[in-house]
Amino acid sequence: MSNHSNAQTHAQKADIFCQDEARVDWHSKALWTLREKRDRAAASLPEWEQLRQLASEIKLHTLTNLATYLEEFEKNCHANGIQVHWAKDGEEHNKIVHSILSQHNVKKLVKSKSMLTEECHMNPYLESFGIEVIDTDLGERIIQLAGQPPSHIVVPAIHLKKEEVGDLFHEKIGTEAGASDPTYLTRAARVHLREQFLSADAAMTGVNMAIADKGAVVVCTNEGNADMGANLPKLQLHSMGIDKVVPNIDAAGLLLRMLARNATGQLSTTYSSFYRGPKEDGEMHIIIVDNGRTKMMQDKILAESLKCIRCGGCLNTCPVYRRSGGHSYNYTIPGPIGIAVGAQRDDTNSLAWACTLCCSCSFVCPTKVPLAKIIAHHRRIKAENHQLPYGKEKYMPLVGKLMGNETLFNCSMSIARTSLKYLPNSLLKPFAGAWGKYRELPVAPNSSFETWYKKHRS
Repeated sequence: MSNHSNAQTHAQKADIFCQDEARVDWHSKALWTLREKRDRAAASLPEWEQLRQLASEIKLHTLTNLATYLEEFEKNCHANGIQVHWAKDGEEHNKIVHSILSQHNVKKLVKSKSMLTEECHMNPYLESFGIEVIDTDLGERIIQLAGQPPSHIVVPAIHLKKEEVGDLFHEKIGTEAGASDPTYLTRAARVHLREQFLSADAAMTGVNMAIADKGAVVVCTNEGNADMGANLPKLQLHSMGIDKVVPNIDAAGLLLRMLARNATGQLSTTYSSFYRGPKEDGEMHIIIVDNGRTKMMQDKILAESLKCIRCGGCLNTCPVYRRSGGHSYNYTIPGPIGIAVGAQRDDTNSLAWACTLCCSCSFVCPTKVPLAKIIAHHRRIKAENHQLPYGKEKYMPLVGKLMGNETLFNCSMSIARTSLKYLPNSLLKPFAGAWGKYRELPVAPNSSFETWYKKHRS
């Protein structure tokens, strides 16, 4: 039996986003601008493809020897005076964080961007115990004030217009009514966040890389918010997935060369901070989280998704993500990498089909994660588990038979060409389903490719 959930599928959620055509257009254009900047940054390095290959090999090597490097990392952290905790899942991660904060009577926590804490649903958990959690990345703070999840892993508020941010800031932090100038809004946010930093009892960051032989973590930001947080209170926490460990500083240096170039086209993030021990009289805690990663590694194709360094390049290039929005994905992380790491947790079984398999994501990935291959593999797993989305289990075998029969296929294509030529679009659009709803139907060719080929092949 197919497993059908009552939750909305990717297509149903995308349909909501697509109703605002102007928003879809500028959302797509904004992300494509990032893709173009990425291409220029990559082209500026003649050795870019060699770097991609080396980055892929470093990540594969580390994942193959993961236990060794994690133990080395833990040992060197202890030598540096850092306390290390292990969490098997999101629930255990949240309990550990709450335990540390409650021991220090923390009432306000400032947090830099961390997709792992989003994955673990940490904010609402801590808030249920009366701890105020302030996201300090500007994009994250915007969506936190709006009560929304991030829609992108690097630019989390990319789906909101500046006018909407202006209205939100007017309501929440008292900016002038109707003000939407980005510089004005950014300065207002800076004043607002400065107060949060100065009154925080503890700080938390995500981790971009954990360097095994140094017992240090690397945190990358463009706003310096992680540093403002970690350097003011005495208590600092860092949350990392087991996949973030790298062998040494040379490996970290290589990945840093690629991270910002592939994300936003920058040569480097403005701040690449290395934390290697607590402040004087302070405490530094690192929580290392599994949350399904070990299980993923049991499948050698899915395991390669753990090579990801969260640059977001695959989202910026993906035609489906760009025109369906990040909130249409039934997982914390959207886009191709979201499908790769989240399709198995999707109750609607629709996520693996939120993709055209155009392979653009695989092409831009800085660590050569074979995203298209992983997504196709997810589809096979769903089919073998009888978890195909509604309809596919019934009609796809018929489509296969149609395409496998030359006579039937040629007849159906002939009917399609004739219909496109002589029938109005309004009659044909319903047959194109959700796909045709927001697209123009193609112009019918005069003949089939087969006819053209027979005529010209001599």
